[in-house]
Amino acid sequence: MRTLRVPPADDAMTAEPTRPAPSPPADRCVEVIAPCRLHFGLLSFGQPSGRQFGGAGVMVDHPAVHLRVSAADAFQATGPRAGRARGFARRWAEHVGLPREPVCRIEILSMAPAHAGLGAGTQLALSVAAGLNAWCGRPQPTPEELALSVGRGQRSAVGTYGFAAGGLIVENGKLPSEPISPLECRLPLPEAWRFLLIQPPAAAGLSGSAEQTAFDQLPPVPEEVTRQLQDELHLQMLPAVREADFARFSDSVYRYGRLAGLCFAAVQGGPYNGPRLSAIVDLIRALGVTGVGQSSWGPTLFALLPGEQEARKLVANLAEQLAREEVQLTIRRPNNRGAEIVVSE
Repeated sequence: MRTLRVPPADDAMTAEPTRPAPSPPADRCVEVIAPCRLHFGLLSFGQPSGRQFGGAGVMVDHPAVHLRVSAADAFQATGPRAGRARGFARRWAEHVGLPREPVCRIEILSMAPAHAGLGAGTQLALSVAAGLNAWCGRPQPTPEELALSVGRGQRSAVGTYGFAAGGLIVENGKLPSEPISPLECRLPLPEAWRFLLIQPPAAAGLSGSAEQTAFDQLPPVPEEVTRQLQDELHLQMLPAVREADFARFSDSVYRYGRLAGLCFAAVQGGPYNGPRLSAIVDLIRALGVTGVGQSSWGPTLFALLPGEQEARKLVANLAEQLAREEVQLTIRRPNNRGAEIVVSE
């Protein structure tokens, strides 16, 4: 049994795009477990010049995707979102120069809800690509090449770099000449810290053509707001992580997320996606927890706690306060390692 990793973003190794791989042994099995991504918000969009998108987020130990690649008589994909997995496999095969998908079975054993702010679509795409690379005996490429092989990373690249290494990810945003935003910084989070995921029974966040329409309708982020967000990252959030200063990090995450969310007020109605999510954010802060935010378009919210005991206390308080609602509350650790790619033969 071997555990593989996607190489760091600054590693120049890439898979050779046209060399066919030898047939895998019949008893080879590849499993990929990818963590969830929480996105704190974008730095910029809509400006005619300069970098677009960019932003910050973290990976948490809540499996977004768990899939298995094994032997079969013909290519097939089964399980939740199997149709999307087939599409990603087709795109991967074209990218690496294969005439068709490898003969194997991709079995999606579990998957986080789609369009819930957890980055499940990107993690599925990257898991398929990484799993097929391992199945065919190909070297794992850099995160950028992995994303390009399945058409991801067109806006945010937090999930791409987080798939490879976990931790807190800050990426610069992309220039028109760049296919994927460069990685600016990756830092591990203290293992004791906890993220409470709050998932209300709200409508799914925007994606696909609806998301593109929203971006087309939104006013550009003012350059001054982008500077404020960058200052928050560089002067507060990143130093807080380096110093393991939980209180400072919590305050910074809240300020950053609220300011970034206000850039979407024309679509969301405020810094959070609707009055119910806003009310839950206010409730959590009234309970004394300062680090609260919305991941991407929501509806997933998150709260930061310094440890397991404090997280369990907040769960008890919220369960009492939100007893009449079908809110899912899940405590998760930071993920500082990225996806696990395990090959057994």
